[in-house]
Amino acid sequence: MSSSQPTVVISATLPADLRAKVAAACRIIDVPPGASLSEAVPEADRALVEGVLCTLKTSIGKDQLAALPKLRVVSNYAVGFDNISVPMASEHKVLVCNTPGVLDRAVADLTIGLLICLARGMVAGDAFVRSGAWTKGAAPLTMDIAGKTLGLLGMGRIGTLVARTAKAFDMKVVYHNRRRDQAAEAEGLATYVERDALFSQSDVVSVHIPLSPETRGAVGKAELDMMKPTAYLINTARGPVVDEAALIAHLQQGKIAGAGLDVMEKEPLPADSPLCSLPNVVLQAHVGSGTVETRRAMMDLAVANLLDAMAGTQPKAMVNPDTWAAAQRRAA
Repeated sequence: MSSSQPTVVISATLPADLRAKVAAACRIIDVPPGASLSEAVPEADRALVEGVLCTLKTSIGKDQLAALPKLRVVSNYAVGFDNISVPMASEHKVLVCNTPGVLDRAVADLTIGLLICLARGMVAGDAFVRSGAWTKGAAPLTMDIAGKTLGLLGMGRIGTLVARTAKAFDMKVVYHNRRRDQAAEAEGLATYVERDALFSQSDVVSVHIPLSPETRGAVGKAELDMMKPTAYLINTARGPVVDEAALIAHLQQGKIAGAGLDVMEKEPLPADSPLCSLPNVVLQAHVGSGTVETRRAMMDLAVANLLDAMAGTQPKAMVNPDTWAAAQRRAA
């Protein structure tokens, strides 16, 4: 290893071949996932760190940016980046990278899986057979999805894939987004509706918006009150965009038919959460991207983003691209 190699912090578990790739170009400091970088990085090394590869468990804010004065890139092993204060990173001329695109199909697949599980009662049906209840009578009837209305709150890459799949099931797809998706409308994938209409018209509402200060709690009591009592809510985006207390109350009172959640306000979800005892909820452990192929693709991109930035090559996925030129000036 050359003393001229940049120093980077790795706060994620890398496959051996990717770690070797990073080690060939950089000096690595390992930090446990979720540990505070301003405390876990040895004091003597803090002024040397130029890059960080981390997961959503690692916070990058005022203290971390102050502790790592030479930092110029944070490569997040996730498509989300609410663990990073992007405005503050930009102020410090620190480039933030993420892993969009490579996990879209996997998350869309899980969304459709939750939709089918809810509508057809598949989790309850499995328990019905295993418990021996089938020997005493027929299983309860469930709901067709063909002809029903799917409402997409958010029409980005994942929402578009969900819409495309839902159309194959002969569902009517409506969406609400900050910006109209003219291409999706022209293709006949989805019809734009106002936000309130999305909640009131849909038989299934699926959430596909990023977490930000503006979207935290965006689906709350008012939105849930608009939904049909026969409707389902699906969230494969981020837990805090849904007001969990309001959702639990609506589920307990039968004001909506059920929910499919891959994400929650607190993760891992405590076993004593009311969500765990509700029979009209299907839960997953934030596994929207949890396939072997997708996680490898995400890690490939996270490592590529880090190494490209270290080498002065523009990374493929930048959250705050305006800082790229400034980061290059700092590296010179």
